[in-house]
Amino acid sequence: MKLFKLITTILFLQLAQGCADTAGPTNSGVYLLLDTSGTYTKELDNALKLVNVLLVRMEPSDSLAVARIDTGSFSEKDIVAKTTFNDRPSEANKQKRHFRESMDRFVKEVRPSKFTDITGGVLQAAEYLNEKNTGRKTILIYSDLKEELPEGYVRDIPFQLEGFDIVALNVTKLRSDNVDPREYMDRLEDWQRRVEEGGGSWRVINDMDRLERIISS
Repeated sequence: MKLFKLITTILFLQLAQGCADTAGPTNSGVYLLLDTSGTYTKELDNALKLVNVLLVRMEPSDSLAVARIDTGSFSEKDIVAKTTFNDRPSEANKQKRHFRESMDRFVKEVRPSKFTDITGGVLQAAEYLNEKNTGRKTILIYSDLKEELPEGYVRDIPFQLEGFDIVALNVTKLRSDNVDPREYMDRLEDWQRRVEEGGGSWRVINDMDRLERIISS
């Protein structure tokens, strides 16, 4: 649980700093993408802990959404839970309770997907947060970042991510990565390139040591 508290502390320090430096909306938007492919569904219990910590830290008028990454993720149907928090504490508490209940049901009922449309998920996340017009926009990707698309799907699309912070979390190594570590490094570099070419910022957070270095820097 300490790991997730550190992650969200970093994220919300970023959110507060970004809002203080710019005129306009001061609220925050966070969109969490959850990989549901293959064995990665085993990681979703830990993702629930992250959602719980995010819920604690969200402020009035902040927006939070969680969506699954599956075969075709450029769709609102993949949003598991979403809300913009009310400024009345009693109403905000109800929203958080309903959000947790939706997430609990999702993790209990989710079935692994055959494919992993991460690009579609990022496009949908950006569209959602742009519509919310939040002062700070953060997309969290809880995935091994291995994209696998069905035949015929087109995802060679430039991102438009100016003003977005993209944070990859729990980027687990695949069996093939152990055979050839270059696959893992190339995967991270490719996503960083795509995000930064689209005008967004990129960060990977995997372990406690790295988190502690970020906090102390």
